[in-house]
Amino acid sequence: MVQGGNGHDESLGGAPGGGVYDWYQRGVKLLKEGSPAAAAALLERAAAAEPQSRSILEALARAQFNSRQYAEAAASFRQIVDANPAEDYAYFGLGLSLWRTGDLEGAQEPLAIAVAMRPDERHYVSALKSVRATLRARREM
Repeated sequence: MVQGGNGHDESLGGAPGGGVYDWYQRGVKLLKEGSPAAAAALLERAAAAEPQSRSILEALARAQFNSRQYAEAAASFRQIVDANPAEDYAYFGLGLSLWRTGDLEGAQEPLAIAVAMRPDERHYVSALKSVRATLRARREM
């Protein structure tokens, strides 16, 4: 395998160089640098290799959300919640992702759980209020 300066296998269709931790680190860096789609692609590979890693799943979910892959982000956040129901951020991410897919009814419960777990977190409270206000407005039409 020949690797270029970017650490990727230069043969067509090759896997990125390094191991799972390297993929995770590069994915997080790409996410921070504003390349969420590239980050998601790399983090998907890392998540496939280490499906139980909460850190990888969270980074993948954030990358998917930021690259507008909302259904995929919801699935990733749901995996985190299913594995550890005490993850308030994962409930928040799940709720936002469902909201962005247009499933406001579905978004309401995870957002309410996030707010119940962390009532001091203004982003959680604001998102829940927005979803509930939108649902109320739709019912009144």
